[in-house]
Amino acid sequence: MTNEKTEQEQQELIFKFSMYERQIREIQQQLEAIERGIVDLNTLNLGLNDLIGSKDKEIYAQLGKGIFVNAKLNSEMLNVDIGDGNFVKKSIPDTKELIGEQTKKLEAIKKELEGSLEDIEKELTGMMNKLSN
Repeated sequence: MTNEKTEQEQQELIFKFSMYERQIREIQQQLEAIERGIVDLNTLNLGLNDLIGSKDKEIYAQLGKGIFVNAKLNSEMLNVDIGDGNFVKKSIPDTKELIGEQTKKLEAIKKELEGSLEDIEKELTGMMNKLSN
């Protein structure tokens, strides 16, 4: 009977380990996506600095990945997508503020995910300690 129980416990532990491994991979993928989002927002924020005082100057405007066109800025007002294809006009400082808010939200989500990873690590450590006893 103890062999059966031991085998059943081992199967249960293997299942738990694989479940935690899957969760860790998913969280790591989410963290990578959030990091990319933060980097993109920071890059955009820096790019906006270049537009300040650039009215009536020529710039390269990206049409798509790797495709740019020369364009002349006739205003420092930006058309900002606020979701669902809805655009509003915003000044550069207002747009930078919006980007800052989005970055803070991503940082908060990142912190939550990192906390989840820590919780899983603690659980795994506890399981390993049980096994060694």
